[in-house]
Amino acid sequence: MKKMIAVLTLITISCQSKEKKEELISENKEPVKMEVEKGLEVATFGGGCFWCTEAIFLELEGVKKVESGYIGGKTANPTYEEVSSGTTGHAEATQITFDPSKISFGELLEIFFATHDPTTLNRQGADVGTQYRSEVFYHNEAQKKITEDYIKLLNQENTFGKPVVTKVSVASKFYVAEDYHQNYYARNKEKSYCSYVITPKVEKVRKQFSEKLKK
Repeated sequence: MKKMIAVLTLITISCQSKEKKEELISENKEPVKMEVEKGLEVATFGGGCFWCTEAIFLELEGVKKVESGYIGGKTANPTYEEVSSGTTGHAEATQITFDPSKISFGELLEIFFATHDPTTLNRQGADVGTQYRSEVFYHNEAQKKITEDYIKLLNQENTFGKPVVTKVSVASKFYVAEDYHQNYYARNKEKSYCSYVITPKVEKVRKQFSEKLKK
């Protein structure tokens, strides 16, 4: 009996430890409140590999900060390896702090849709999995409405030749990714993924949205 109790105790401790690591995040109906400098706002986009989206938005006038991270899943404090396994439910995303007097949420949204494929479910090019899904995480009702209206317009005009599958979800807790993911493109331009995947996206933004670039 004592042996059985000891085993049960170990199992309980093990389960509690696992639960602490993989704490389930309750489904939120209201956006997680963000503390930002007065006059600034936040936008959060999932559009495939966050190395790509981070590099794009760092180019823009009015963008104060861009962080790569994870959002929309059920696991607290996820690692890159856990998110990459596709089991946490998180999307790779970029969280953008911007000055709305210099660039609007709508302009950021336009660039977001112009620089990834919003018609492929859980996939961007060779990157496949739910972590690469197209998703906008809104921080207020205005962002939600702008996004929903924009997607409706894209579909009405058949902009991409296929329906937009981008999800529109309330912003949950955003987990900043490991340090080596931050500002990845600027520090690794010579790597093949950067050269073949990210550089063309950055060049497209520089050409198509030249008036929105940092001086």
